[in-house]
Amino acid sequence: MLAPEAGPVAALELTRRRIYIIVGALLLGMFIAALDQTIVSTALPTIVSDLGGASHLSWVVTSYLLASTVSTPLWGKLGDLYGRKIFFQAAIVIFLIGSVLAGISQNMTELIVFRAIQGLVGGGLMIGSQAIVGDVVSPRERGRYMGLFGAMFGLTTVIGPLLGGLLTEKLSWRWVFYINIPIGILALFATAAALPGTLTRVKRVIDYLGTTLLAVSATSLVLLTSLGGTSYAWGSPQIIGLGVIGVVTAVLFVFAERRAVEPVLPISVLTNRVFASASAIGFVVGFAMFGALTFMPLFLQDVKGVSLIDSGVRILPIMAGLFACSIGSGQIVTRTGRYKVFPVVGTGVMTLGLWLLSQVGVATNAWIFSLYMFVFGAGIGLVMQILVVAVQNAAPYEQLGVATSGTTFFRQIGGCFGTALFGALFANMLLTNLESSLHGKLPKHVNASSLNPAAIKALPPAVRLPVITAIAHTVNTIFLVAVPIGLVAFALSWFLPEIELRRTVRDAVGPEQAVPMHQDATSLQTVQRALEQVARRENRAQVYVTLAERAHLDLQPASCWLLYRLREHPEVSLVDLSGQLKVDPSRLEAGLGELETKGYVTEEDGTGRLHVTTSGEQVTARLTAARQQGLADLLEGLDPEEHPELMLLVQQLAHELLADDKKLLADARPRATA
Repeated sequence: MLAPEAGPVAALELTRRRIYIIVGALLLGMFIAALDQTIVSTALPTIVSDLGGASHLSWVVTSYLLASTVSTPLWGKLGDLYGRKIFFQAAIVIFLIGSVLAGISQNMTELIVFRAIQGLVGGGLMIGSQAIVGDVVSPRERGRYMGLFGAMFGLTTVIGPLLGGLLTEKLSWRWVFYINIPIGILALFATAAALPGTLTRVKRVIDYLGTTLLAVSATSLVLLTSLGGTSYAWGSPQIIGLGVIGVVTAVLFVFAERRAVEPVLPISVLTNRVFASASAIGFVVGFAMFGALTFMPLFLQDVKGVSLIDSGVRILPIMAGLFACSIGSGQIVTRTGRYKVFPVVGTGVMTLGLWLLSQVGVATNAWIFSLYMFVFGAGIGLVMQILVVAVQNAAPYEQLGVATSGTTFFRQIGGCFGTALFGALFANMLLTNLESSLHGKLPKHVNASSLNPAAIKALPPAVRLPVITAIAHTVNTIFLVAVPIGLVAFALSWFLPEIELRRTVRDAVGPEQAVPMHQDATSLQTVQRALEQVARRENRAQVYVTLAERAHLDLQPASCWLLYRLREHPEVSLVDLSGQLKVDPSRLEAGLGELETKGYVTEEDGTGRLHVTTSGEQVTARLTAARQQGLADLLEGLDPEEHPELMLLVQQLAHELLADDKKLLADARPRATA
C-alpha cells in the first residue's frame, strides 16, 4: 500500500526579483552537481600522471555516479519531509567540503573516496533544486523554469569536458574541483537570503532499509566488475565475497520492497513490461555513454596528441548528435504519437557508432573521427528521452513517479557499470598491449600506470609510436567489446511495447527534456509537471476562446482575462487596476465595456470602483469548470474521480492557470493595422 500523497500547494507569493535570485541560486546548485559528472573526463590522464593508479582511473567517475544515483531518492524524500531549504543548503556545504578534499587529494584512493562524498550530496542538489521551484513559482511559469533546469543539465554535459581541459591546462587538475567553491558559496548565500524558510512539506515514508540494501548491492557488483581480474584474481576471496554480498543484498532488497510502505523501487514496477524493457535498454545506453565520455578524451590526448582544451572541444560532436536527435525525436513523437521506432533505430545507430569508434586509429582523419562520434551521439539521443516517455505512458497512476525516476536510475547505474568495466578492461589490456608493441620488454621510462600526454611526447620516436599504438589498440578494443552489448540493447528494443500515448505524455514532450534528469517525485508531482509543461506551450488567447466556447459564452479572450483580474482585485477602479497590472487603461476599456454590457461587472457611482456581479461570478465559475474539464481530458487513463488528489490538482491548476497569465491581454488584443 502506498503512502498518501499530499495535495498540490499554491506557489508562494514572491516578487519577480526574488524569484529570479532564488532560481539563479538553484541553477548554480544544479550546475556544480551536474558538472562534476563530466568535468573530470578530460583531466583524467593528467590526474593519473600526478597520482598514479591508472588501474583505478575509471573510479574517479564511477564513485561520483554511483553515490549520486543511490542517494538521490533519499535526499528527495528527506527534503519533502523535513523542509527543502535546510537540506538543499546542507547539500551545498557538504558538496563544497568534498570538493576541497578532492582538490587536495594526495593519492588515487583519497580522490575516489572524496568523489564519493561529492556524489552522495550531488543527487540532493539536483533533486532539491527542481523540487524548490515547485514551491516558489506559479504553475503557469513553472514549466518554463523547469525547462531552464533541463537546459542547464544538458549544458553541463556539453561544457564539462571542455571546462575540465581548460582548467587543467591553464591552472591545475585540482581546479576541476576548486571551481565549485566560489559557485557554491554564491548559491549558498543567495538561497539563505532569498529562499523562504517555510517551503512545502510532503508526508513521505522513507524506505531506509531498501535504500541501504540497494546501495550495498549496486556498490558490491560494480566493485566486482572493476576489481575482478585487475586488483584481485577472479577466484580470490575478495571477488567472491563481493559477488556473494551483491547477490544476497539484492535478494534481501526484493523482500524488503515487498513489505515497505513506500518502497524506493516497488517490485510491481519491475514486472511492468514497458518499464522492464525500457530500464534494460537504458542500462545499456548509460553503459555506453558514460564509458565513451570517460575514455574518449584519453584517446584524443594520448593517441592523437591534442591539447587538454582541444580534447574537450573534439568530443562535442557526440553532444551535437545527442541533442539534435533527442529534440527531433521528441517533436516527431508529439506530432505522431508513435515512439517505438526511435529506440529501435537509436540502439542500432548507437551500436554502429561504437563499431566505427573501434576502428579509429592514429592516422584517422579528424573529420571522419568527428563523424563517427556524431553517429554515436545521435544513437543515444534517439533513445534517452523516448524511454522516459514510454514508461510515463504505461505506468499506472500509483506507480508513475517511481517508474519515471526508476528509468533514469537504471541509466545511471548502467553508466556506473560501463565506466567500471571499461576501466578494468583498459587496465588489463594496456600492459599486455604495451609489451606486445615493444616486443615483450618495457623500457624503464615507460610506466603503464602513469602514462600521460607529456610523458608520451618525451619518449624517443622509436618508443613513442609503439606506445601510442598500444593505447589506441586498447581503447579500440574497449569500444569493440561494447558492440555486442549495444546489439543486446537493439534486440531488447524490439520487445518494447508501443501503447497509444496519453495526451498528457504526448503533449508534454519538448526540447527542454532532451537530456532526462534524475527526478524523485510522487505520482501527483509527476502529473503536475506534465500538465504545467503542456500549459506553458498553449496559445493563451486561443485558450480563452476555447473555454468560452466550451462554457457556451460569447466573450472575447481579453474580457475573460479581465474578469479574473477583477475577481483578484475587488473594489478597485479602472485606473487603480491598470496601475497594479502596469498596463495603459485604454487597453482594458474594450474588455471592461463588454463585461459591463453583459451585466458581469458594475461600476459604483461616484467612486468608479468596479464590482463583479452575481452573474459575473457564475460566468467565472463556468469558465473555471470548462478549464477543469479541459485539464481532465488530458489525463487519459488517469481518472480524477478515482484519485481525489488528482481532482484537487485539476481544480487548483484550472484556477491558477487562468488567473496568473499577465501576458494574455497583450496576446488577445487585436494588432494595430497600418
